[in-house]
Amino acid sequence: MLHGWFLWFILFWVVFLVGSMAIGGFFMFRKFLKKLPKEDGKSDMEWEVHYVNESRHLWGPEEKSLLEDLVSPVPELFRDVARHKIAGKIGELALKEKAPKITEDLVIRGYILATPKRDHKFLRKKLFENHIDVTPYEHLF
Repeated sequence: MLHGWFLWFILFWVVFLVGSMAIGGFFMFRKFLKKLPKEDGKSDMEWEVHYVNESRHLWGPEEKSLLEDLVSPVPELFRDVARHKIAGKIGELALKEKAPKITEDLVIRGYILATPKRDHKFLRKKLFENHIDVTPYEHLF
């Protein structure tokens, strides 16, 4: 039978491994749900890729640098995913509005719509740092 510190070491590792697998499984399940096809036959991720690819030619260097600046507070590990999601939402808005090019207004609206509500406080802070007035976009928050 196990006694003393070795028992506690084994119990710690059991709890740690079960917890780690539960957290990893949760995020894998979320990704799986985003890959499931909807009624139209495409998943959320497929639509995101579609909007990014269809609007790629509409982006200018200023808008790309603004997007890079807006996603800079996101931890580097998740920055690529956040950038792609936000670019997909911006592309969706541009294509639905038949915009001739991506503008600062489209970037800001797409940024707000693609950001989860729990992060809107950080979003407002970043827009304030960039001297962007959020009053025209209050209805999107």
